[in-house]
Amino acid sequence: MRVAVIVVACAVLGICTVSAQGGAAVTAYSPYTMFGIGELQTIGTAQSRAMGGVGVAWRSTQMPSMANPAGYSATLQKSFLFSVGAEGNFLQNTQKQYDANGVYTGVAKNGKNSVNIHEIAVQFPLAKKLGMGISLMPYSSVGYKMSFLDQSDDIAGNIGAASYTYSGDGDVTEVKLGVGWEPFKNFSIGAAAKYYWGKITHNYASAVDNNIVGNGSYLSVIGEDEYAISNFKFQVGLQWSAIANDKHLLTFGATYDYGGGLRPKVTKNLVLNNTYETTVSYEKGVSQMQLPHSVKAGVMYQSPKYMAAVEYEFQAWGSGNDGRFEEKINNNMTVKYVDTHTAKVGFSYTPNRFDVRNYMNRVSYRVGFRYSNYYQEYNGHGIPQYAVTAGLSFPLRFMGTSSIDVSLEYGLRGSHALMNVAPKIGMIRQDYFKVGLGFSLFGEDYWFVRPKYD
Repeated sequence: MRVAVIVVACAVLGICTVSAQGGAAVTAYSPYTMFGIGELQTIGTAQSRAMGGVGVAWRSTQMPSMANPAGYSATLQKSFLFSVGAEGNFLQNTQKQYDANGVYTGVAKNGKNSVNIHEIAVQFPLAKKLGMGISLMPYSSVGYKMSFLDQSDDIAGNIGAASYTYSGDGDVTEVKLGVGWEPFKNFSIGAAAKYYWGKITHNYASAVDNNIVGNGSYLSVIGEDEYAISNFKFQVGLQWSAIANDKHLLTFGATYDYGGGLRPKVTKNLVLNNTYETTVSYEKGVSQMQLPHSVKAGVMYQSPKYMAAVEYEFQAWGSGNDGRFEEKINNNMTVKYVDTHTAKVGFSYTPNRFDVRNYMNRVSYRVGFRYSNYYQEYNGHGIPQYAVTAGLSFPLRFMGTSSIDVSLEYGLRGSHALMNVAPKIGMIRQDYFKVGLGFSLFGEDYWFVRPKYD
């Protein structure tokens, strides 16, 4: 049985106490990150994240297209787009607690704050109606630390109190390079190569806290599993503008991401120690972490004042994997991957981007909403995810497109549902608040132009 299975049995099913963890680069703080590649990040700049994360049909000459490579073709000749953003995450875990007799004892809480770079993206033209985009952003993150004190009759009567500690951290980063081309008027296609790399580490240890055996022996365990990820995947996309004029733009967009196995290199270190001897083992191999095959489709309407978008995404985490991502854990529980469905809506309003006197009329006001299910399921209990977003874009100069962008997001993952096991165990609910800050630059400037002097 894999160590991750033991960890999930302890943490997600509520028989561990979650404690604060370190690691400044880790943005996740969740027991749900112990399987697979961890918690997925929202793709896009601060502007798109403020609108619920929409982007597959977003066609812009002023902002890098991070969700759909077909959008690269919108880059104006002799221009250059650059975007960089950071995000702060403030998260709290809560769980209802019950004693061995099933009596409710209260709610356990803990939390974590973190700040990290979210994206760096550039986009530039190669030729007329042909553009290239390059972006770097965190794809997923793992972060947790838990402890469990076993004082059951079998353990306490023969050894004493046994403690178990589990922790993990790491992330997966995505680097994307693609081109977009408009072969026909108002119709664009694109393709991108995605390189994923990162390192995820799971640590675990067991020891006897109060040895009552005397001259007897017991076994302590210290272990570390390290997953080194380095693999390529691909994405294709298209955009079609059914209406395209100076006042209205109605665009349909779609993408397909080719997923599959990441085949990370795994290094396992294990130290077994009892009263009489210590055994150290070292093992290398290959694991079967994977990315889902993903289909995304959406539509966006744009005018000088308004933007509105609707988007849907399907990710095949569970279908077609022949049960490889289903595990039996303690208490007759089952943990498995499941397919996910995500719906997003976003809206933006700019009162008058050409107002000379009132700066606030040139500010863009954005709101959005997102719903999905997490890609793990515990004994048939799914994990719903909701997010409400908002944001502002502050133009840096009149008649310019460079801006400072702020995004806000409040989200909820999981619930306080009871698992159908004995003794009673509550699921973990996560409430989080994210603040994003982005800079979209150079959209109004002309690059690659040789100056002329009289």
